[in-house]
Amino acid sequence: MPARFRSLLLVAVAIIVGRVGWSGHVLTLPIAIIFPALWALSPSRVVAGMVSAGYFLAASRGLPQGVANFYAADFWPGLLLWIAASVAFVAVHTVLWAMRPEQGLPGRRALRYLVAMVLIGLPPFGITGWAHPLTAAGVLFPGWGWWGLAATATGLATTTSRFWPAAVLALAGFWLWSAATWTQPGVPQGWKSVDLKYGASLGRDGSLDRHRDLIATVRAQADDGTRFVVLPESALGFWTPTIARLWQDGLQGLDLTVIAGAAVINTGGYDNVMVVISTDGPRVLYRERMPVPVSMWQPWRAWSGHDGGAHANFFANPVVELSGRKIAPLICYEQLIVWPALQSILHSPDIMVATGNGWWTVGTSIAEIQQASAIAWARLFSLPIVIAFNM
Repeated sequence: MPARFRSLLLVAVAIIVGRVGWSGHVLTLPIAIIFPALWALSPSRVVAGMVSAGYFLAASRGLPQGVANFYAADFWPGLLLWIAASVAFVAVHTVLWAMRPEQGLPGRRALRYLVAMVLIGLPPFGITGWAHPLTAAGVLFPGWGWWGLAATATGLATTTSRFWPAAVLALAGFWLWSAATWTQPGVPQGWKSVDLKYGASLGRDGSLDRHRDLIATVRAQADDGTRFVVLPESALGFWTPTIARLWQDGLQGLDLTVIAGAAVINTGGYDNVMVVISTDGPRVLYRERMPVPVSMWQPWRAWSGHDGGAHANFFANPVVELSGRKIAPLICYEQLIVWPALQSILHSPDIMVATGNGWWTVGTSIAEIQQASAIAWARLFSLPIVIAFNM
């Protein structure tokens, strides 16, 4: 096969893998295991970079439209951000690409791919480490926990070696078996989630009427056996003493605990948080570790002496405790990247709670990809999960 045609074929297949693997369906995630093999089969560093770009840009294809929706702008700013977001992923895989085994040390590419996998999974590169093939572990090895993660990492590294056909076939076999026996992770007993359809107004309409409507929605969930109700990210808007008291009064007489998204204004910006409202009183439960870069997290504003933007709490509060149970919280963007989920799971949580405000993803598969990723992590570690989104 001519070298140029082979290179174009590798890039084309990488685009298909990124597009189909990250379609928003949890059972398609294992298609991403083909990417490392394509990267390793690249005949040169330039082609490896093109393969990486094709895979990443296809997987994150919804970003330009999402940015246009968020800022009510045209397509071009989103297109530029889409390309900029791919730089870390492409740079890491381009730099770490190694020559063919017969021209270098055995196992060299597998080792280099393991390094790339770690770099893309952790900050700073992991801040935009979307479409990480490790996410497929929850589908390939449901319930295996850390052993399943290790098996997936080993399988991915092996696909970059001369044994890649056997590795791909073995992983495909696990995938088919899992798909045939797949069950969604359960919802913990006594918990309910409330999906909303308030669009862009959620979190921006802070009127008392809006809050009373939400309180009425929550009260309608309070049937026998329901003790916890989860609302989406940003559901309560700006968290103030007035709003806290309104909700506390609104839930009087109910043995009910509400977990809801809000924003807490503080020095230099704000925290995107989950708050908990119960008979013990309202409090901030969790502060988001990794807000959406650019639209929320804007560190350059502080560097230039300006306030504003969401704070990134990075490795803070990976788990939170509520009623004697440990919760692994993931807000929106944290579901797209690897390290927040794995950091939380290191602390042996009992439940995973994933919330989002996905109105800006309309016309894309971003919200579906977020939820599929959260489900995959929950399934890998046999965790019950509660998911609440606004669209």
